[in-house]
Amino acid sequence: MDWLSWVIFGLLAGAVAKMLMPGRDPGGCILTILLGIAGSVVGGLIGAQFHWGRVRGFDIRSFGLAVLGSLALLIVYRIIAGRSE
Repeated sequence: MDWLSWVIFGLLAGAVAKMLMPGRDPGGCILTILLGIAGSVVGGLIGAQFHWGRVRGFDIRSFGLAVLGSLALLIVYRIIAGRSE
């Protein structure tokens, strides 16, 4: 059940990242959700590398890292997708 809660956490982080960075995404809503999930993983890995805590539960710090990771992936995706147009 842990993985399901992290997927939901990633969905929320992706939604917040999308609200913070509005605009049209070439991949649509599904790809934005997947980027949110992957971004939460990236944010958690970055946080663990800098010893900002372990990912054991949901708190404001882990949510902030997930949102930052989602924003980073969304920016990279928009740069890559923008070049192909």
